[in-house]
Amino acid sequence: MAKMCYDDNDRSKMMKKIKELEFAAVELNLYLDNHPNNQRALNDYNMTTDMLMDMKETYEVKYGPLTNFGYAKSTPSWKWVEEPWPWEIGE
Repeated sequence: MAKMCYDDNDRSKMMKKIKELEFAAVELNLYLDNHPNNQRALNDYNMTTDMLMDMKETYEVKYGPLTNFGYAKSTPSWKWVEEPWPWEIGE
């Protein structure tokens, strides 16, 4: 199986940023559950979600899908198992 050559430092930085944005989105979601009328928190949540979706899309274009089961298309061949799993990046 041929390995693709990637910039592991860039990949690790992108994965770290995705994790940070996911954490922020969850925290803002929980805050909004208790403060549903807080417009600033809602704006922050929407901005964070937009940034997260953009970062994930960029990551997947460069390195392949972050998840399976229909959230991302595959390349012409099935590459999912050829690279480290998303949670293995940066370890």
